[in-house]
Amino acid sequence: MGFWGPRKPFESVTVHEEGRRLAKTLSWPHLIALGVGAIVGTGIYTLTGVGADRAGPAVILAFAIAGAVCACAALAYAEMATLMPTAGGAYTYSYAVLGETLAWVVGWSLILEYSLACSTVAVGWGAYLVGWLHSAGITLPPEIIGGPHAGGFVNLPAVLVALTVAGALIVGTRESATFNIVLVIIKLTALAAFAAIALPAFDSANMTPFMPYGFLSHVEGGETRGVMAAAAIVFFAFYGFDAVATSAEEAKNPGRDLTIGIIGSMAVCTLIYMAVAVSAVGAVNHVAVAQSSEPLAFILRTLGHPAMAWVVALAALIALPSVILVMMYGQSRIFFVMARDGLLPRWLSAVSPRTGTPVRITAITGVFVAAVAGFFRLDEIAELANAGTLLAFIATAGSMMLLRRSRPDLKRVFSCPKPMLVGALAIAGCLYLLFSLPSLTIGRFLLWNVIGLAIYFAYGRLRSRTQVAAAPEAI
Repeated sequence: MGFWGPRKPFESVTVHEEGRRLAKTLSWPHLIALGVGAIVGTGIYTLTGVGADRAGPAVILAFAIAGAVCACAALAYAEMATLMPTAGGAYTYSYAVLGETLAWVVGWSLILEYSLACSTVAVGWGAYLVGWLHSAGITLPPEIIGGPHAGGFVNLPAVLVALTVAGALIVGTRESATFNIVLVIIKLTALAAFAAIALPAFDSANMTPFMPYGFLSHVEGGETRGVMAAAAIVFFAFYGFDAVATSAEEAKNPGRDLTIGIIGSMAVCTLIYMAVAVSAVGAVNHVAVAQSSEPLAFILRTLGHPAMAWVVALAALIALPSVILVMMYGQSRIFFVMARDGLLPRWLSAVSPRTGTPVRITAITGVFVAAVAGFFRLDEIAELANAGTLLAFIATAGSMMLLRRSRPDLKRVFSCPKPMLVGALAIAGCLYLLFSLPSLTIGRFLLWNVIGLAIYFAYGRLRSRTQVAAAPEAI
Protein backbone atom coordinates (compact mmCIF):
# COMPACT_ATOMS: atom_id res chain seq x y z
CA MET A 1 0.00 0.00 0.00
CA GLY A 2 1.43 3.38 -1.05
CA PHE A 3 0.93 6.84 0.38
CA TRP A 4 -2.09 7.32 -1.91
CA GLY A 5 -3.77 4.09 -0.86
CA PRO A 6 -3.51 0.55 -2.25
CA ARG A 7 -2.88 -0.07 -5.93
CA LYS A 8 -5.01 -2.51 -7.84
CA PRO A 9 -2.79 -5.46 -8.92
CA PHE A 10 -2.27 -5.66 -12.68
CA GLU A 11 -3.31 -9.29 -12.61
CA SER A 12 -6.78 -8.35 -11.35
CA VAL A 13 -7.45 -5.37 -13.60
CA THR A 14 -9.10 -7.44 -16.34
CA VAL A 15 -10.60 -10.16 -14.09
CA HIS A 16 -14.21 -9.60 -13.03
CA GLU A 17 -16.87 -11.70 -11.35
CA GLU A 18 -19.83 -13.18 -13.20
CA GLY A 19 -22.76 -10.78 -13.54
CA ARG A 20 -20.48 -7.72 -13.43
CA ARG A 21 -18.73 -8.12 -16.79
CA LEU A 22 -19.54 -6.02 -19.81
CA ALA A 23 -20.30 -7.85 -23.05
CA LYS A 24 -17.65 -7.71 -25.85
CA THR A 25 -19.70 -6.34 -28.75
CA LEU A 26 -17.62 -3.54 -30.34
CA SER A 27 -15.19 -3.66 -33.28
CA TRP A 28 -12.88 -0.91 -34.61
CA PRO A 29 -15.48 0.79 -36.87
CA HIS A 30 -17.70 1.18 -33.79
CA LEU A 31 -14.77 2.62 -31.82
CA ILE A 32 -13.76 5.15 -34.51
CA ALA A 33 -17.40 6.20 -34.74
CA LEU A 34 -17.56 6.48 -30.95
CA GLY A 35 -14.47 8.70 -31.00
CA VAL A 36 -15.61 10.89 -33.89
CA GLY A 37 -19.14 10.91 -32.49
CA ALA A 38 -17.87 12.27 -29.19
CA ILE A 39 -15.25 14.66 -30.57
CA VAL A 40 -17.18 16.28 -33.42
CA GLY A 41 -20.18 17.89 -31.78
CA THR A 42 -21.02 20.89 -29.66
CA GLY A 43 -17.41 22.10 -29.77
CA ILE A 44 -17.50 22.85 -33.49
CA TYR A 45 -21.26 23.44 -33.84
CA THR A 46 -21.70 25.85 -30.93
CA LEU A 47 -18.43 26.66 -29.12
CA THR A 48 -16.88 28.18 -32.25
CA GLY A 49 -18.74 31.36 -31.33
CA VAL A 50 -17.58 31.27 -27.70
CA GLY A 51 -13.99 30.78 -28.84
CA ALA A 52 -14.24 33.65 -31.33
CA ASP A 53 -15.49 35.91 -28.54
CA ARG A 54 -12.39 35.14 -26.47
CA ALA A 55 -9.70 35.11 -29.17
CA GLY A 56 -11.13 36.73 -32.30
CA PRO A 57 -9.92 35.16 -35.59
CA ALA A 58 -7.08 33.57 -33.58
CA VAL A 59 -9.65 31.01 -32.45
CA ILE A 60 -8.08 29.00 -35.31
CA LEU A 61 -4.82 29.01 -33.35
CA ALA A 62 -6.72 28.08 -30.20
CA PHE A 63 -8.10 25.00 -32.00
CA ALA A 64 -4.56 24.06 -33.11
CA ILE A 65 -3.14 24.38 -29.57
CA ALA A 66 -5.96 22.38 -27.98
CA GLY A 67 -5.61 19.75 -30.70
CA ALA A 68 -1.85 19.43 -30.12
CA VAL A 69 -2.34 18.89 -26.37
CA CYS A 70 -5.03 16.30 -27.06
CA ALA A 71 -2.81 14.51 -29.58
CA CYS A 72 -0.14 13.97 -26.91
CA ALA A 73 -2.78 12.76 -24.46
CA ALA A 74 -4.28 10.46 -27.13
CA LEU A 75 -0.93 8.69 -27.61
CA ALA A 76 -0.70 8.08 -23.86
CA TYR A 77 -4.29 6.79 -23.80
CA ALA A 78 -3.61 4.42 -26.70
CA GLU A 79 -0.71 2.80 -24.82
CA MET A 80 -2.57 2.55 -21.51
CA ALA A 81 -5.86 1.33 -23.02
CA THR A 82 -4.19 -1.53 -24.90
CA LEU A 83 -2.10 -2.36 -21.82
CA MET A 84 -5.20 -2.53 -19.58
CA PRO A 85 -8.18 -3.36 -21.84
CA THR A 86 -10.92 -2.91 -19.27
CA ALA A 87 -13.56 -0.30 -18.54
CA GLY A 88 -12.78 2.80 -16.53
CA GLY A 89 -10.19 4.64 -18.61
CA ALA A 90 -8.04 7.09 -16.61
CA TYR A 91 -9.66 5.96 -13.35
CA THR A 92 -8.52 2.36 -13.87
CA TYR A 93 -5.00 3.40 -14.94
CA SER A 94 -4.65 5.62 -11.88
CA TYR A 95 -5.88 2.83 -9.59
CA ALA A 96 -3.22 0.41 -10.88
CA VAL A 97 -0.34 2.91 -10.97
CA LEU A 98 -0.96 5.83 -8.60
CA GLY A 99 -3.16 4.39 -5.85
CA GLU A 100 -6.79 4.30 -4.79
CA THR A 101 -7.14 7.83 -3.38
CA LEU A 102 -5.84 9.52 -6.52
CA ALA A 103 -7.90 7.09 -8.60
CA TRP A 104 -11.00 8.24 -6.73
CA VAL A 105 -10.18 11.90 -7.48
CA VAL A 106 -9.71 11.06 -11.16
CA GLY A 107 -12.89 8.98 -11.29
CA TRP A 108 -14.88 11.64 -9.48
CA SER A 109 -13.53 14.22 -11.94
CA LEU A 110 -14.43 11.96 -14.87
CA ILE A 111 -17.99 11.78 -13.60
CA LEU A 112 -17.98 15.57 -13.76
CA GLU A 113 -16.41 15.53 -17.24
CA TYR A 114 -18.79 13.13 -18.91
CA SER A 115 -22.01 14.22 -17.25
CA LEU A 116 -21.36 17.93 -17.86
CA ALA A 117 -20.19 17.22 -21.41
CA CYS A 118 -23.53 15.51 -22.01
CA SER A 119 -25.34 18.49 -20.50
CA THR A 120 -23.34 20.97 -22.62
CA VAL A 121 -24.26 19.15 -25.82
CA ALA A 122 -27.89 18.90 -24.73
CA VAL A 123 -28.00 22.68 -24.22
CA GLY A 124 -26.34 23.22 -27.61
CA TRP A 125 -28.83 20.85 -29.22
CA GLY A 126 -31.68 22.80 -27.64
CA ALA A 127 -30.31 26.07 -29.13
CA TYR A 128 -30.22 24.52 -32.61
CA LEU A 129 -33.75 23.16 -32.19
CA VAL A 130 -35.11 26.57 -31.17
CA GLY A 131 -33.30 28.27 -34.08
CA TRP A 132 -34.43 25.63 -36.55
CA LEU A 133 -38.06 25.85 -35.45
CA HIS A 134 -37.91 29.66 -35.50
CA SER A 135 -36.67 29.61 -39.11
CA ALA A 136 -39.71 27.45 -39.89
CA GLY A 137 -42.05 30.02 -38.27
CA ILE A 138 -42.52 28.18 -34.97
CA THR A 139 -41.72 30.03 -31.73
CA LEU A 140 -41.59 28.13 -28.45
CA PRO A 141 -42.50 29.82 -25.13
CA PRO A 142 -39.36 31.33 -23.49
CA GLU A 143 -40.23 29.64 -20.19
CA ILE A 144 -39.42 26.18 -21.63
CA ILE A 145 -36.36 26.94 -23.80
CA GLY A 146 -33.98 28.36 -21.19
CA GLY A 147 -33.06 27.97 -17.55
CA PRO A 148 -33.39 30.66 -14.87
CA HIS A 149 -30.21 32.38 -16.12
CA ALA A 150 -32.00 33.07 -19.45
CA GLY A 151 -35.23 34.28 -17.90
CA GLY A 152 -37.01 30.96 -18.33
CA PHE A 153 -37.91 28.08 -16.05
CA VAL A 154 -36.29 25.03 -17.66
CA ASN A 155 -34.57 24.13 -20.95
CA LEU A 156 -37.10 21.45 -21.86
CA PRO A 157 -35.54 20.44 -25.23
CA ALA A 158 -32.21 19.77 -23.48
CA VAL A 159 -33.94 17.69 -20.79
CA LEU A 160 -35.85 15.59 -23.32
CA VAL A 161 -32.86 14.78 -25.55
CA ALA A 162 -30.79 13.71 -22.51
CA LEU A 163 -33.49 11.33 -21.28
CA THR A 164 -34.04 9.93 -24.79
CA VAL A 165 -30.35 9.10 -25.22
CA ALA A 166 -30.25 7.43 -21.79
CA GLY A 167 -33.13 5.24 -22.92
CA ALA A 168 -31.23 4.26 -26.08
CA LEU A 169 -28.17 3.23 -24.05
CA ILE A 170 -30.29 1.09 -21.77
CA VAL A 171 -31.50 -0.85 -24.81
CA GLY A 172 -27.96 -2.07 -25.60
CA THR A 173 -24.38 -0.97 -26.33
CA ARG A 174 -23.95 -2.52 -29.78
CA GLU A 175 -27.31 -1.22 -30.98
CA SER A 176 -26.46 2.27 -29.73
CA ALA A 177 -22.97 2.16 -31.27
CA THR A 178 -24.31 1.02 -34.66
CA PHE A 179 -26.90 3.81 -34.64
CA ASN A 180 -24.10 6.20 -33.71
CA ILE A 181 -22.26 5.36 -36.97
CA VAL A 182 -25.26 6.64 -38.93
CA LEU A 183 -25.36 9.85 -36.88
CA VAL A 184 -21.63 10.42 -37.41
CA ILE A 185 -21.98 10.11 -41.20
CA ILE A 186 -24.79 12.71 -41.16
CA LYS A 187 -22.72 15.03 -38.99
CA LEU A 188 -19.58 14.86 -41.13
CA THR A 189 -21.58 15.38 -44.32
CA ALA A 190 -23.13 18.55 -42.88
CA LEU A 191 -19.74 19.94 -41.82
CA ALA A 192 -18.27 19.20 -45.26
CA ALA A 193 -21.18 21.04 -46.87
CA PHE A 194 -20.65 24.02 -44.56
CA ALA A 195 -16.94 24.26 -45.44
CA ALA A 196 -17.68 23.93 -49.17
CA ILE A 197 -20.08 26.91 -49.00
CA ALA A 198 -18.28 29.14 -46.49
CA LEU A 199 -14.68 28.75 -47.71
CA PRO A 200 -15.27 30.47 -51.09
CA ALA A 201 -16.63 33.48 -49.11
CA PHE A 202 -13.31 33.83 -47.24
CA ASP A 203 -12.41 37.50 -46.77
CA SER A 204 -8.96 38.38 -45.41
CA ALA A 205 -10.45 41.53 -43.86
CA ASN A 206 -12.29 39.31 -41.36
CA MET A 207 -8.91 38.03 -40.15
CA THR A 208 -7.61 41.48 -39.14
CA PRO A 209 -6.63 42.00 -36.42
CA PHE A 210 -5.84 38.31 -36.10
CA MET A 211 -5.18 38.34 -32.35
CA PRO A 212 -7.20 41.29 -30.93
CA TYR A 213 -7.09 40.06 -27.32
CA GLY A 214 -3.51 38.80 -27.20
CA PHE A 215 -2.13 35.32 -26.62
CA LEU A 216 -2.11 34.75 -22.86
CA SER A 217 -5.27 34.54 -20.76
CA HIS A 218 -6.32 37.74 -19.02
CA VAL A 219 -9.48 39.46 -17.78
CA GLU A 220 -10.77 42.19 -20.07
CA GLY A 221 -14.10 43.93 -19.57
CA GLY A 222 -15.11 41.37 -16.98
CA GLU A 223 -14.47 38.48 -19.42
CA THR A 224 -11.52 36.09 -19.66
CA ARG A 225 -9.91 36.62 -23.08
CA GLY A 226 -6.86 35.64 -25.11
CA VAL A 227 -5.89 32.73 -27.36
CA MET A 228 -5.12 30.47 -24.39
CA ALA A 229 -8.44 31.37 -22.76
CA ALA A 230 -10.14 30.31 -25.99
CA ALA A 231 -8.02 27.15 -26.16
CA ALA A 232 -9.10 26.28 -22.61
CA ILE A 233 -12.75 26.18 -23.69
CA VAL A 234 -12.50 24.92 -27.31
CA PHE A 235 -10.43 22.10 -25.81
CA PHE A 236 -13.91 20.72 -25.13
CA ALA A 237 -14.23 20.34 -28.90
CA PHE A 238 -11.39 17.80 -29.07
CA TYR A 239 -11.79 15.40 -26.24
CA GLY A 240 -13.94 12.36 -26.59
CA PHE A 241 -11.30 9.81 -27.57
CA ASP A 242 -11.04 8.98 -23.86
CA ALA A 243 -14.54 7.56 -24.18
CA VAL A 244 -13.01 5.04 -26.61
CA ALA A 245 -10.54 4.03 -23.88
CA THR A 246 -13.44 3.64 -21.46
CA SER A 247 -15.01 1.12 -23.87
CA ALA A 248 -11.93 -1.16 -23.75
CA GLU A 249 -13.70 -3.96 -21.89
CA GLU A 250 -16.35 -4.14 -24.63
CA ALA A 251 -13.88 -4.24 -27.55
CA LYS A 252 -13.68 -7.58 -29.39
CA ASN A 253 -9.97 -7.19 -30.21
CA PRO A 254 -8.66 -4.53 -27.80
CA GLY A 255 -5.06 -4.45 -29.01
CA ARG A 256 -5.95 -3.59 -32.58
CA ASP A 257 -9.33 -1.93 -32.21
CA LEU A 258 -8.44 0.52 -29.42
CA THR A 259 -5.33 1.83 -31.20
CA ILE A 260 -7.26 2.38 -34.44
CA GLY A 261 -10.19 3.92 -32.59
CA ILE A 262 -8.21 6.42 -30.49
CA ILE A 263 -5.57 7.55 -33.01
CA GLY A 264 -7.92 7.36 -36.01
CA SER A 265 -10.68 9.44 -34.45
CA MET A 266 -8.22 12.17 -33.37
CA ALA A 267 -6.64 12.40 -36.85
CA VAL A 268 -9.99 12.65 -38.63
CA CYS A 269 -11.36 15.25 -36.24
CA THR A 270 -8.31 17.52 -36.27
CA LEU A 271 -8.51 17.88 -40.06
CA ILE A 272 -12.24 18.59 -39.91
CA TYR A 273 -11.90 21.20 -37.18
CA MET A 274 -9.21 23.23 -38.88
CA ALA A 275 -11.19 23.32 -42.14
CA VAL A 276 -14.41 24.40 -40.43
CA ALA A 277 -12.71 26.99 -38.17
CA VAL A 278 -10.93 28.68 -41.10
CA SER A 279 -14.17 28.68 -43.11
CA ALA A 280 -16.22 30.13 -40.23
CA VAL A 281 -14.09 33.07 -39.09
CA GLY A 282 -12.92 33.83 -42.62
CA ALA A 283 -16.44 34.16 -44.00
CA VAL A 284 -18.04 36.35 -41.30
CA ASN A 285 -16.62 38.87 -38.81
CA HIS A 286 -15.80 37.16 -35.53
CA VAL A 287 -17.82 39.68 -33.47
CA ALA A 288 -21.01 38.62 -35.23
CA VAL A 289 -20.13 34.93 -34.97
CA ALA A 290 -19.51 35.30 -31.21
CA GLN A 291 -23.06 36.56 -30.64
CA SER A 292 -24.76 33.44 -32.00
CA SER A 293 -25.56 30.27 -30.08
CA GLU A 294 -25.75 28.38 -33.41
CA PRO A 295 -22.79 29.93 -35.28
CA LEU A 296 -22.56 27.64 -38.31
CA ALA A 297 -26.21 28.06 -39.25
CA PHE A 298 -25.91 31.80 -38.54
CA ILE A 299 -22.93 32.11 -40.91
CA LEU A 300 -24.78 30.35 -43.72
CA ARG A 301 -27.80 32.64 -43.29
CA THR A 302 -25.49 35.67 -43.31
CA LEU A 303 -23.92 34.46 -46.56
CA GLY A 304 -27.36 34.23 -48.16
CA HIS A 305 -27.91 30.48 -47.93
CA PRO A 306 -30.98 30.17 -45.66
CA ALA A 307 -31.97 26.78 -47.10
CA MET A 308 -28.51 25.35 -46.45
CA ALA A 309 -28.51 26.90 -42.98
CA TRP A 310 -31.77 25.06 -42.34
CA VAL A 311 -30.22 21.78 -43.57
CA VAL A 312 -27.04 22.19 -41.44
CA ALA A 313 -29.13 23.03 -38.38
CA LEU A 314 -31.29 19.97 -39.07
CA ALA A 315 -28.16 17.81 -39.39
CA ALA A 316 -26.94 19.18 -36.05
CA LEU A 317 -30.29 18.31 -34.50
CA ILE A 318 -30.07 14.78 -35.85
CA ALA A 319 -26.38 14.20 -35.15
CA LEU A 320 -25.51 16.09 -31.96
CA PRO A 321 -27.25 13.44 -29.84
CA SER A 322 -24.41 11.12 -30.91
CA VAL A 323 -22.10 13.16 -28.65
CA ILE A 324 -24.54 12.84 -25.76
CA LEU A 325 -24.75 9.11 -26.43
CA VAL A 326 -20.97 8.57 -26.33
CA MET A 327 -20.35 10.83 -23.33
CA MET A 328 -23.24 9.35 -21.35
CA TYR A 329 -21.90 5.91 -22.27
CA GLY A 330 -18.48 6.87 -20.89
CA GLN A 331 -19.96 8.38 -17.72
CA SER A 332 -22.07 5.36 -16.96
CA ARG A 333 -19.02 3.08 -17.39
CA ILE A 334 -16.94 5.15 -14.96
CA PHE A 335 -19.76 5.00 -12.42
CA PHE A 336 -20.11 1.28 -13.11
CA VAL A 337 -16.41 0.47 -12.55
CA MET A 338 -16.22 2.55 -9.35
CA ALA A 339 -19.25 0.68 -8.05
CA ARG A 340 -17.75 -2.67 -9.10
CA ASP A 341 -14.64 -1.76 -7.09
CA GLY A 342 -16.81 -1.05 -4.04
CA LEU A 343 -16.08 2.71 -3.93
CA LEU A 344 -19.74 3.38 -4.73
CA PRO A 345 -22.71 1.16 -3.77
CA ARG A 346 -22.19 -2.27 -5.35
CA TRP A 347 -25.80 -2.62 -6.48
CA LEU A 348 -25.07 0.04 -9.10
CA SER A 349 -22.70 -2.34 -10.91
CA ALA A 350 -25.34 -4.95 -11.72
CA VAL A 351 -25.43 -5.75 -15.44
CA SER A 352 -28.62 -6.66 -17.29
CA PRO A 353 -28.43 -10.35 -18.34
CA ARG A 354 -30.45 -9.50 -21.47
CA THR A 355 -28.52 -6.49 -22.84
CA GLY A 356 -25.18 -6.75 -21.02
CA THR A 357 -25.47 -3.07 -19.97
CA PRO A 358 -25.49 -1.42 -16.52
CA VAL A 359 -29.13 -0.33 -16.60
CA ARG A 360 -29.41 1.22 -13.13
CA ILE A 361 -26.39 3.50 -13.40
CA THR A 362 -27.31 4.53 -16.95
CA ALA A 363 -30.77 5.61 -15.79
CA ILE A 364 -29.34 7.61 -12.88
CA THR A 365 -26.81 9.23 -15.21
CA GLY A 366 -29.56 10.25 -17.62
CA VAL A 367 -31.60 11.95 -14.91
CA PHE A 368 -28.55 13.84 -13.57
CA VAL A 369 -27.50 15.02 -17.05
CA ALA A 370 -31.05 16.16 -17.84
CA ALA A 371 -31.26 18.15 -14.60
CA VAL A 372 -27.97 20.01 -15.25
CA ALA A 373 -28.87 20.70 -18.89
CA GLY A 374 -32.24 22.05 -17.89
CA PHE A 375 -31.01 24.76 -15.53
CA PHE A 376 -27.41 25.86 -16.33
CA ARG A 377 -25.56 27.96 -18.94
CA LEU A 378 -23.63 26.31 -21.80
CA ASP A 379 -20.28 28.09 -21.32
CA GLU A 380 -20.14 27.46 -17.55
CA ILE A 381 -20.97 23.78 -18.02
CA ALA A 382 -18.33 23.34 -20.76
CA GLU A 383 -15.59 25.01 -18.70
CA LEU A 384 -16.30 22.84 -15.66
CA ALA A 385 -16.34 19.70 -17.83
CA ASN A 386 -12.96 20.71 -19.25
CA ALA A 387 -11.42 20.85 -15.77
CA GLY A 388 -12.34 17.20 -15.14
CA THR A 389 -10.98 16.13 -18.52
CA LEU A 390 -7.67 17.93 -18.07
CA LEU A 391 -7.07 16.18 -14.74
CA ALA A 392 -7.84 12.78 -16.33
CA PHE A 393 -5.39 13.47 -19.17
CA ILE A 394 -2.68 14.47 -16.68
CA ALA A 395 -3.24 11.26 -14.68
CA THR A 396 -3.11 9.07 -17.79
CA ALA A 397 0.10 10.65 -19.12
CA GLY A 398 1.68 10.42 -15.66
CA SER A 399 0.66 6.77 -15.30
CA MET A 400 2.18 5.93 -18.70
CA MET A 401 5.49 7.60 -17.77
CA LEU A 402 5.68 5.90 -14.37
CA LEU A 403 4.96 2.47 -15.84
CA ARG A 404 7.71 2.92 -18.42
CA ARG A 405 10.11 3.30 -15.47
CA SER A 406 8.68 0.76 -13.03
CA ARG A 407 7.37 -1.96 -15.39
CA PRO A 408 9.40 -1.95 -18.63
CA ASP A 409 8.75 -5.72 -18.81
CA LEU A 410 5.03 -5.33 -19.56
CA LYS A 411 3.99 -6.29 -23.09
CA ARG A 412 2.76 -3.15 -24.86
CA VAL A 413 0.56 -3.73 -27.91
CA PHE A 414 0.92 -0.04 -28.77
CA SER A 415 3.98 1.88 -27.60
CA CYS A 416 3.79 5.66 -27.42
CA PRO A 417 6.75 7.18 -29.35
CA LYS A 418 9.17 9.11 -27.11
CA PRO A 419 6.92 8.49 -24.08
CA MET A 420 8.75 10.79 -21.65
CA LEU A 421 8.63 13.75 -24.03
CA VAL A 422 5.04 13.13 -25.16
CA GLY A 423 3.87 12.55 -21.59
CA ALA A 424 5.62 15.68 -20.33
CA LEU A 425 4.11 17.79 -23.14
CA ALA A 426 0.64 16.40 -22.40
CA ILE A 427 0.96 17.18 -18.68
CA ALA A 428 2.43 20.67 -19.23
CA GLY A 429 -0.19 21.55 -21.84
CA CYS A 430 -3.06 20.31 -19.69
CA LEU A 431 -1.80 22.16 -16.61
CA TYR A 432 -1.54 25.40 -18.57
CA LEU A 433 -5.04 25.00 -20.03
CA LEU A 434 -6.39 24.11 -16.58
CA PHE A 435 -5.05 27.32 -15.06
CA SER A 436 -6.28 29.29 -18.09
CA LEU A 437 -9.85 28.51 -17.03
CA PRO A 438 -11.71 31.26 -15.11
CA SER A 439 -10.94 31.27 -11.38
CA LEU A 440 -14.61 30.68 -10.61
CA THR A 441 -14.54 27.49 -12.67
CA ILE A 442 -11.40 26.26 -10.89
CA GLY A 443 -13.03 27.05 -7.54
CA ARG A 444 -16.12 25.04 -8.46
CA PHE A 445 -13.93 22.15 -9.61
CA LEU A 446 -12.04 22.13 -6.30
CA LEU A 447 -15.33 22.23 -4.40
CA TRP A 448 -16.60 19.25 -6.43
CA ASN A 449 -13.51 17.24 -5.45
CA VAL A 450 -13.70 18.28 -1.79
CA ILE A 451 -17.24 16.87 -1.75
CA GLY A 452 -15.96 13.77 -3.56
CA LEU A 453 -13.15 13.14 -1.08
CA ALA A 454 -15.60 13.50 1.81
CA ILE A 455 -17.75 10.76 0.23
CA TYR A 456 -14.66 8.61 -0.38
CA PHE A 457 -13.38 8.75 3.19
CA ALA A 458 -16.87 8.35 4.68
CA TYR A 459 -18.00 5.52 2.39
CA GLY A 460 -15.73 4.31 -0.42
CA ARG A 461 -12.49 3.76 1.48
CA LEU A 462 -14.30 1.62 4.07
CA ARG A 463 -15.95 -0.60 1.43
CA SER A 464 -13.23 -0.75 -1.22
CA ARG A 465 -12.76 -4.32 -2.45
CA THR A 466 -9.02 -3.67 -2.85
CA GLN A 467 -8.77 -2.45 0.75
CA VAL A 468 -10.67 -5.52 1.97
CA ALA A 469 -8.44 -7.87 -0.03
CA ALA A 470 -5.27 -6.13 1.20
CA ALA A 471 -6.16 -6.01 4.91
CA PRO A 472 -9.34 -7.96 5.71
CA GLU A 473 -8.65 -7.93 9.41
CA ALA A 474 -8.64 -4.11 9.48
CA ILE A 475 -12.07 -3.75 7.92
